[in-house]
Amino acid sequence: MRCIKTLALATALISGFASAHIISNGQTVPSATVEKYGELTLNGDSVGYQTWNSSALTGKVRIVQAIAGRSSSKEMNAPLVEAIKAADFSNDTYQTTTIINQDDAIWGTGGFVKSSAEDSKKEFSWSSIVLDESGAVAKAWRLQEESSTIVVIDAQGVVRFVKEGALTDAEVTQVIDLVNKLMQ
Repeated sequence: MRCIKTLALATALISGFASAHIISNGQTVPSATVEKYGELTLNGDSVGYQTWNSSALTGKVRIVQAIAGRSSSKEMNAPLVEAIKAADFSNDTYQTTTIINQDDAIWGTGGFVKSSAEDSKKEFSWSSIVLDESGAVAKAWRLQEESSTIVVIDAQGVVRFVKEGALTDAEVTQVIDLVNKLMQ
């Protein structure tokens, strides 16, 4: 009986580790390519799409927000989005990149997720927005479903901060301070 309990506990622990993201501080993010939809582009008022690859996460300091295609995931780190707006980072040295996992949307809402992403691109034209129809990034980075992951990346593409789930107020401050430091 004791052996069965130990085996059940070990299985639970292993499955918990298997679902954890694989993004590490001091490393680049794992390679990922989004071919189905991809990065949103603007041509006047018209929105287009182009293939996106994680190798594009260089050249500027970035906050990457990888979110499930659900309003609850978007709201999870809304305080950080407000802090980014308030910080008014220079577009020359900073870029926000939002990766939306449309594959992790509530059934039947994929069209809404797409139109919301397009509206956001029109409103925040300087932001990099990636619509990932098949969840390629979430699979490559092993992101938690129905969640939000925040990654701070320096201009060389090296991860300097990563957290899955909602950031605390202290972590929001930490992220903004880190971005300011990395842009110096």
